[in-house]
Parts: sequence; C-alpha cells; structure tokens
Amino acid sequence: QVQLVESGGGLVQAGDSLRLSCAASGRTFSASDMGWFRQAPEKEREFVASTRRSGSITYYADSVKGRFTISRDNAKNTVYLQMNSLKPDDTAVYYCAAGRQSYGGTYYPDYWGQGTQVTVSS
Repeated sequence: QVQLVESGGGLVQAGDSLRLSCAASGRTFSASDMGWFRQAPEKEREFVASTRRSGSITYYADSVKGRFTISRDNAKNTVYLQMNSLKPDDTAVYYCAAGRQSYGGTYYPDYWGQGTQVTVSS
C-alpha cells in the first residue's frame, strides 16, 4: 500500500503559475513511477505527466508540454508538478498517482491521492 497526499492547488489567473506537491508514504517511494492526472467537470480523468523512478525520464501530455514540469525528490518522498502559463482549460482536480510507466509511454496507476483543485480564471 502507498498513501498519497496532494497539496498546492488554488485559484489563480490565466498566465500565473502553481506548484503542486504530492507526499507519499507506505511503499518505497523510490521504487514507484509517479504520475499526475487531472479531471475537469463532466470529463474523464486524463494523463498529465509522469516520471520514472530515478526522475531522469519524464512524459507529458501534449496539452501541457512546454508549460508543466514534473519532478521528484526521493529523499523527501515527494513528487511535484510545476505549472506555468496556466490557462482556463487547465481547471480541474489534479490527482497524484503511484504506479508503473511502460517503455511504450503508457502510465498505469495503482494508487491515487485524494486530489487538489486547480481553478484558472480568465
């Protein structure tokens, strides 16, 4: 088992930045590939970004590439999502996940956090 707790969400204006954090406990954090997903109202949950165990390999959805950066600190058992140049379309509940990253690029979540709301006003 692994427990995930997100923080850092809030209400910002378009063009602003936010950094989300996800603190992990339980299963060895450094053994997990970590990911971020988001779910907007009346939409399905979608992949945002993921990072392999070492943090040296990352993947991004096309919609956030160049604006968002995922990183991790294995010493702190924490994964981050730096979000720059935010747009109203980025408004969603953001979820942290622990799981597995395939070499083909697909991320398979095994555990979820409770989510943190990000609202971007125009």
